[in-house]
Amino acid sequence: MFGLGIQEIVLILLIALLLFGASRLPEIGRALGKSISEFKKGLQNHSDEGKKSKPGD
Repeated sequence: MFGLGIQEIVLILLIALLLFGASRLPEIGRALGKSISEFKKGLQNHSDEGKKSKPGD
């Protein structure tokens, strides 16, 4: 995943835990998941519109 090993992922999670606290991490994770989902939907919609508007079809 993104060229990160287990040690790097654990280190990132520990830093996030220190910065935000245990109570805010689930909220941040949910928001990140929703953002990624919306981004993927936007990309899909953009590619669908591109297919519809190709000249010469």
